[in-house]
Amino acid sequence: MTPSFHRLSELFAQLGLPNDELGIARFLNTHARLAPTVTLADAPFWSPSQAALLREELLEDADWAEVVDQLDAALRKPN
Repeated sequence: MTPSFHRLSELFAQLGLPNDELGIARFLNTHARLAPTVTLADAPFWSPSQAALLREELLEDADWAEVVDQLDAALRKPN
């Protein structure tokens, strides 16, 4: 079985967020600089269902884990 690789836009769609280039950029700019002590799923801007999805994908080391890690890194970059 070949592993699937997902794009950030697909993760945003799964999270119910705007997943076009502008929507993603706005989200990242709005929520950038996530504190290093806060795990991605515990960030205050997620709904309970969004946080659960992120937690589940990382815990299961699912196909989505890589793109979830990319999102985490993008939210911790200085502007």
